[in-house]
Amino acid sequence: MREILALLPKPSRYLGIEEGAAEVDLSKTRLHTVLAFPDMYEVGMSYLGHKILYSLLNNHPEITAERVFTPCREAARILREHGIPLATLESDTPLAKTHLIGFSITTELCFTNLLYMLDLADIPLRAEDRGDDLFAYPIIMAGGGCTICAEPVAPFMDIMALGEGEIMMPPLMELLIEARRKKWTKTRFLEEASRISGIYVPRFFDLNADGSLTPKLSGYTKIKRRAVADLKDARYPDKQVVPFGAVHNRLSLEIARGCTRGCRFCQAGMTLRPSRERNVEEIKGILDSCLAKTGFDDVSFLALSCGDFSMLKHLFLDSAEKCKKEQVSISLPSLRVGSVDGDIMQAMAGIRRTGATLAPEAGSQRLRDVINKGVTEEALIHHVRQLVGYGWQQVKLYFMIGLPTETYEDLDAIVELCKKVRDCCRIPNEKGYIEGPRIAVTAALSPFVPKTHTPFQWEAQISLEEMKNRIFYLRDQFKKQKALVMRWHEPAMSHLEGIISRGDRRLAPFIECAYKKGAIFSTWVEGFSLEPWYEAAKECNINIEEWTGKRDISAALAWDHLETGVSKEFLLKERERALQEKITEDCRYHACRNCGACDTKAGPSLLKEDGDDPLQ
Repeated sequence: MREILALLPKPSRYLGIEEGAAEVDLSKTRLHTVLAFPDMYEVGMSYLGHKILYSLLNNHPEITAERVFTPCREAARILREHGIPLATLESDTPLAKTHLIGFSITTELCFTNLLYMLDLADIPLRAEDRGDDLFAYPIIMAGGGCTICAEPVAPFMDIMALGEGEIMMPPLMELLIEARRKKWTKTRFLEEASRISGIYVPRFFDLNADGSLTPKLSGYTKIKRRAVADLKDARYPDKQVVPFGAVHNRLSLEIARGCTRGCRFCQAGMTLRPSRERNVEEIKGILDSCLAKTGFDDVSFLALSCGDFSMLKHLFLDSAEKCKKEQVSISLPSLRVGSVDGDIMQAMAGIRRTGATLAPEAGSQRLRDVINKGVTEEALIHHVRQLVGYGWQQVKLYFMIGLPTETYEDLDAIVELCKKVRDCCRIPNEKGYIEGPRIAVTAALSPFVPKTHTPFQWEAQISLEEMKNRIFYLRDQFKKQKALVMRWHEPAMSHLEGIISRGDRRLAPFIECAYKKGAIFSTWVEGFSLEPWYEAAKECNINIEEWTGKRDISAALAWDHLETGVSKEFLLKERERALQEKITEDCRYHACRNCGACDTKAGPSLLKEDGDDPLQ
């Protein structure tokens, strides 16, 4: 690709010479791998999982890991005009000449981008069309959080990795080195790979008429998600590539994994259990090393819920003092209502005071109990008043619409809650006049998408028309209010996500057909269109309502063979509690609900393999 670099838009996306990029010497490489991100460079270079695997693989003396991102439409047109295949950033090697391509899948809407990249690399899209010669084409692999619900792209993949790459990639790479050295067939390699816990080989399951699967190999019936028992064993890359511009151009420092809050809509909260934390002193050491080796001037602590980190106050106050001296800003995203105290707020205000973001998710307490959000109106108001006391003047509140059991009264409650937050610091004085600041409130709305492996995986998604009706209903009410602004996620994109998110392999032709009709970059509002998707649905005889509709709780699910650690029985109980409007308290501080993720008196973790450390 370098010979046409001057013709490509934003050529810095394809240079591969950033500070911290791997120095490639293919003469010393026994295994040439590529980490592929199915979105543009600026998005992919913000993804922490990509950075972790890049460092892990390149620290192996016999492995080279390079990068590739999705080229924009104009760049793809130029590549095709000149007959040049998609190539790696660091050595400009055509993808088809490498040994393994690992895609990081973070959302269902990127499925067509996977096919787009394979097509640009002149690699057959379907695994069955790539033959049984291990040396003819690279192994095509998928990993990332979305592999637990990626059955629609299973026919295009040789391997999927379920869980955390640090524990699966080393043995898999060693196996591939051995397979190439001994000149195995691809089938032999895949059979051996299937014995590595967490490695899912789609070809070893047959598709049934109802979308369920039948195992083809004895003993290979369930694939368990792999989790690192102790984060001290999860190597963190202190030397990272410093990108030429990225959506999040900062140091993201992971302090914990997993969550125990139990929000019933949240796939990550359900499937990344158990909750694990890094040691505070280890985090401080990583922070010092990363800042010294990258030069970033912006740090963000990363976790599903930073406020639940047990030593957060000690960690943040110490780190904030250090960062302040070095003129490095530091932030805490993913904070829950009531999860930080005044000392942390004061420290945050002294570093940088932008708008605060909170996520009540629903306007009424009834609906917050249905989704098990664990946030009360009183706690939200108290939190906002604290923020105002430390100088904040604006707040963003995240809500979902279309949640199970939602009514228009629940929509009205969103407006009322926003008004209460706006006016929570305005009180009457002795003469009866209202005094105090009025807070600027932005309500950000997203349509609910039912996700696999959650208590709501059996629920229906409201129609696209109803999404628009509810958004416009709220928009008309917000227009009447001062200091209230409403923003919303594109409902057509949520509708498409709902079609795919609980899909099975019967949707593979639909995904392929949509791609061939031009449906790429479906995560981007710019240029997004449902038209090619609807055309593909018609051509493939896909009934949209079937895929977004309610599921039978007694029927087999297309993802039943994928074990995330949370049992189906637990999910059904949580669904029942949701319909009864009952909350389930955080098991970190209250009773264990036997979800299955941890070792308990009731039995070992569903994720546990023989010889594993305890998961708790």
